[in-house]
Amino acid sequence: MDDKASLWPRAGASEKIDFTNRVGKSMSSLSPGLDSGYFMRCLEEVANIGDTKDLTLSDMVRTCVSLQSSRSGASE
Repeated sequence: MDDKASLWPRAGASEKIDFTNRVGKSMSSLSPGLDSGYFMRCLEEVANIGDTKDLTLSDMVRTCVSLQSSRSGASE
């Protein structure tokens, strides 16, 4: 989780799948929408949209959780 976010685009598919599966399993208890598929899409978008500079994977996961929360709140 402390790895730099800038490494995400260069990570192998199996590494990405393993990471998003672990995050999805732990976060889906907070919300069913926070599954591995969601994190794979979100992390790809966050890592590729802008300059991640000093962000860590943990920062990106928090961003994805925040985005999901704001979407859920908007639909209520």
